[in-house]
Amino acid sequence: MKLESRKVNTSKSPEELFHFLTSAENYQQLMPENTKFEAYDSEKFLFGLKGMPEIKLVIKEKIPYSKVVLGSASDKLSFTLTCDIEQMGEESQAQLFFEGDFNAMMAMMIKGPLNKFLETLATGIEKL
Repeated sequence: MKLESRKVNTSKSPEELFHFLTSAENYQQLMPENTKFEAYDSEKFLFGLKGMPEIKLVIKEKIPYSKVVLGSASDKLSFTLTCDIEQMGEESQAQLFFEGDFNAMMAMMIKGPLNKFLETLATGIEKL
């Protein structure tokens, strides 16, 4: 399953946005309200959305100032959440991409909540 957010502009430079997104504790600022959140270290955190299981994410890849890839820390759920960062003058533009390997039934159940979650994260980045 592949999902993507809309492209959002932020007043942060690509370097500032990259550094923000490569620190696990900063993701709490992007999460929806009433989300369980726990940072384990600078590269790993857990979050829980209402009606969905808790998910542990780890920063898997960092390409300075252009891409941050998060992935599931569990072998049971295989997915990545990628943020592409582009320079737009002094500011930056970001877009989120979710890619996961789920059976058809699971994909149908989580597609709506995941789309909403991606949009919430994108809106959070936009407000930075």
